[in-house]
Amino acid sequence: MFIKINSYLFTDNLYKDIKKKIRKFKNLSIVYNYSKESNINHNKIKILSNYCKKNKIKLFIKDSLKLAIQFKANGIYLTEDNKKSFKNLITKQIQIIGSAHNQREYFSKLNQGCSVIMLSPIFFNEKYSKYKILGVNKFNLITKNWICEIGALGGILQKNLKMIYMTNSKNIGFVRLFNEI
Repeated sequence: MFIKINSYLFTDNLYKDIKKKIRKFKNLSIVYNYSKESNINHNKIKILSNYCKKNKIKLFIKDSLKLAIQFKANGIYLTEDNKKSFKNLITKQIQIIGSAHNQREYFSKLNQGCSVIMLSPIFFNEKYSKYKILGVNKFNLITKNWICEIGALGGILQKNLKMIYMTNSKNIGFVRLFNEI
């Protein structure tokens, strides 16, 4: 039995190739993932926001409540470095999702009001050494008693996508999987 998986594409650009590939995914949300605050391009966000509204795709902005409100995004994505509390500031119109690498960060994200928490890295990727990846068993052990929706993040590719169904995850976040298709 397969569960319904929500997908989160992390990108900083909307180009023609992405528009073609987006149609292949169901339950896709886009996370505008800029590398540095100095690189924030308001025109790109506006184009992305308009595209998402037109195609009924949820849009999340990384670490910026101000930009999320300005561009009427569906929510914000809080990285592990973000320690601001958004629990009291947010109305029910803005969803908060976040990422964590361990239990301590999980509790921090829970206190920030995250409804979905992505645990990273589940599979090998270039950002983390092979000793830091969790794998399916460790992922399940860590998330066993989590009380929010769980997401898997990091190293998700076509070849290991089926392994996600062996986890407690109802969400996946990816960059390379999208480029692989």
